[in-house]
Amino acid sequence: MTDKYAVIGNPISHSKSPQIHRMFAEQTGQDISYEAILAPLDGFAATVERLRAEGYKGCNVTVPFKFEAFEIAKHLTPRVQAAKAVNTLAFNGNKIHGDNTDGVGLIRDIEHNLGVSLLGKNVLLMGTGGAAWGIQLPLLSKNIRHLVLVSRSLEKAEAMRVHGSQYYEHAYDTEISTETYENLNGKQFDVVINATSSGLSDEMPPLPRGIFAPGALAYDMMYGRETPFMKFAREQGAAVVADGLGMLVEQAAEAFFIWRGVRPKTAPVIDALRKQ
Repeated sequence: MTDKYAVIGNPISHSKSPQIHRMFAEQTGQDISYEAILAPLDGFAATVERLRAEGYKGCNVTVPFKFEAFEIAKHLTPRVQAAKAVNTLAFNGNKIHGDNTDGVGLIRDIEHNLGVSLLGKNVLLMGTGGAAWGIQLPLLSKNIRHLVLVSRSLEKAEAMRVHGSQYYEHAYDTEISTETYENLNGKQFDVVINATSSGLSDEMPPLPRGIFAPGALAYDMMYGRETPFMKFAREQGAAVVADGLGMLVEQAAEAFFIWRGVRPKTAPVIDALRKQ
């Protein structure tokens, strides 16, 4: 009997997750189906309950429901407790298990696929949504030198830093601070990560010129097209400019492992998607 899975979001039509999981299933011989489901902005919990009632085994969660997923999941992994955002739900009877694979996906893409070491780097992380919360602790676990959280709302950035501090305060020798975009003038970073949704609306975060240090990585977690941030990074001389397709595949592989107990190979899937 085919086990059913899905990804829930709004918007969702752009999602490559169904294609990725179909390729994983073919590669590993797993009998699953996987579809993209558009949930009303006020109907995420109801959508999850409908899927559970229809016998689905689990689902991925994307914009803008990762914080809501955290609220409805009753069994949480330690990395989810640190992230306070869920992107993977597994259904086991009446239990809803929550996990977050975004951080694992990002780190694997940066270090293994792009070949960029994070050790000792100065990192700028833009955004305070569920994606940003999910990658904060994994970034710190790579012993970066300095993490700067920047947002249009300094209050939101500070809330993210304060929550994370209870998990990393004594574990990592990393300086963490918050900034507004206006205060970034004259500063440079080895890694700049765009975890905002600006790419969806073709907007450019208000970064100053000269933000990229020599040899810098510019990473946009959006995928599927050249975003204004990526274009800006190329013009500003970033050494490596990447979208989030590799992260998407890597975090999907981690979710697939959580659900099926089998870890698929990601390189052939990434290559196939790049050629489309």
